[in-house]
Amino acid sequence: MEKKAPSNETQPLTSQKDVSDCNEEDCKENRLLVRNPKSALRLMEDGNKVHPSQGDKGEAAQISNGYSGVQSSVPCNGMGEVEDAQCTAPAATTTTTTTTSTTCGAEGQQQLMELEDRETWSKKIDFLLSVIGYAVDLGNVWRFPYICYQNGGGAFLIPYTIMAIFGGIPLFYMELALGQYHRNGCISIWRKICPIFKGIGFAICIIDLYVASYYNTIMAWAFYYLISSFTTELPWTSCTNAWNTGNCTNYFSKDNVSWAPHSISPAEEFYTRQVLQVHRSNGLDDLGGISWQLTLCLLLIFTIVYFSIWKGVKTSGKVWVDAAAQIFFSLGPGFGVLLAYASYNKFHNNCYQDALVTSTVNCVTSFVSGFVIFTVLGYMAEMRNEDVSEVAKDTGPSLLFITYAEAIANMPASTFFAIIFFLMLLTLGLDSTFAGLEGVITGVLDEFPHVWAKRRELFVLGLTIICFLGSLATLTFGGAYVVKLFEEYATGPAVLTVVFLESVAVAWFYGITQFCSDVKEMLGFTPGWYWRVCWVAISPIFLLFVTCSFLSNPPELRLFDYNYPYWTTVVGYCIGTSSVICIPIYMVYRLIITPGTLKERILKSITPETATEIPFGDIRMNAV
Repeated sequence: MEKKAPSNETQPLTSQKDVSDCNEEDCKENRLLVRNPKSALRLMEDGNKVHPSQGDKGEAAQISNGYSGVQSSVPCNGMGEVEDAQCTAPAATTTTTTTTSTTCGAEGQQQLMELEDRETWSKKIDFLLSVIGYAVDLGNVWRFPYICYQNGGGAFLIPYTIMAIFGGIPLFYMELALGQYHRNGCISIWRKICPIFKGIGFAICIIDLYVASYYNTIMAWAFYYLISSFTTELPWTSCTNAWNTGNCTNYFSKDNVSWAPHSISPAEEFYTRQVLQVHRSNGLDDLGGISWQLTLCLLLIFTIVYFSIWKGVKTSGKVWVDAAAQIFFSLGPGFGVLLAYASYNKFHNNCYQDALVTSTVNCVTSFVSGFVIFTVLGYMAEMRNEDVSEVAKDTGPSLLFITYAEAIANMPASTFFAIIFFLMLLTLGLDSTFAGLEGVITGVLDEFPHVWAKRRELFVLGLTIICFLGSLATLTFGGAYVVKLFEEYATGPAVLTVVFLESVAVAWFYGITQFCSDVKEMLGFTPGWYWRVCWVAISPIFLLFVTCSFLSNPPELRLFDYNYPYWTTVVGYCIGTSSVICIPIYMVYRLIITPGTLKERILKSITPETATEIPFGDIRMNAV
């Protein structure tokens, strides 16, 4: 990543020759070209009245990239006060006349600061690898295989593929395009799209914090395994350790040991009794104490995270419900990361190609992981003389830390492959953690630049401390039960709801025609009918269906031998709702603070209020 130095491309029209027609009092500074708002109404602050727009695209000469030089009616003096006078400036060419407007007060200064200081990716490959690193994560290694197994194995690939084609990939593309065009994080971007939906940004930040509170704990488990792998004999290959019980059965040994109904593999006992120590907890009612070993592992994880992102991105049916949850959890729309990463792209970057490449790599990785895990499960079932359903009875991260670990333990040079495998898990997880926190950081810093723009390191430090403290419950002896609860309720349904509302806001309020016009400005071509139909109808309908299906049929949770009590369902719904509730709360707040009649308040709340800076030759244009 590199910061763009102020150049001709980002300079506003402030030279004397460009403002020769302007009143010196009115046209001092902060000149930016503006495009006509897509709404036919221009909302004026004075008098709290709705006035017709002064310009119309049909009445103004068209600039070559589709932006008209329409005169703004809100110039301001050097003090940031709105005046009645208007000012014009001759265009760079003799054939087209453009006009300029001033952006008043702190907002104008903020926009100019964003133009000059916004970082961009130093190389295209940096962005592509970062997005792939975010999309391809631990979920591809363990979440896809176990969800696939839970829902019929190969039959699950049908709804998974359909959800990817008509839901995940179109919305992945949409978020990349939104972030790249508007160059803002998940909160402030809604000022440029549909302000009343700004609560989506706050909901995304809360979801990301929930994910950080349990996702990094899984990485702490992997880190514990990595440290434990630096031995001549892996500790989960024998039944002679202090944590082993009488039921421990090493059926891979050379002693011809047979597998009994109550047998437990040494890999499972290492995971449950040494790493998690769940035998010291009675469930969610009694989580027990905090594991100091896992606490140290997690502290080291967050230390790595902090020093990797403190300077910025330049350094780094139920089957249908599960299919939707997996594709959105894996590809990652709805977490604010794609908006954040794409906002640092150059304006004309081909985000369409990026969306297709990343989605393909992500899905292929999931398929390959599925082939590997099913092969191992089949081999283990054969060795135990049991059905695969018995071998895979404890799904979730157990596939990583029991099934994979057991398979590695029986390979030649097992120590070497164990180190490589768990190191791979850490790198996969860290990429996603960097991205998730960057989504929050970019969103907050873009929304409150006057507070945090110069204090990024301090904000990132505070954020990592909050995430670490929020993870303490998952570090207890019953922490695995907490991880399972958060995994099922804090992310899946909440993310689906957020993406559904996001797609509705963009396609129906901002306007599919306007959005496609934005994409054409960047890429030079308009999205085809397939993308339009998905954005307008198919994706929102799918998302609404799977969200309602989840709410009407909540999952019955079970982990190891522990069945979750009914009250945990209520707690789970409260966790999921705590993020999504930000959206209606902000809508009500927005309507209350907006002056005018109810109709005027609604019109102002759904009309973009902040311009988007568009590169145009040696100047930068604003688009609403």
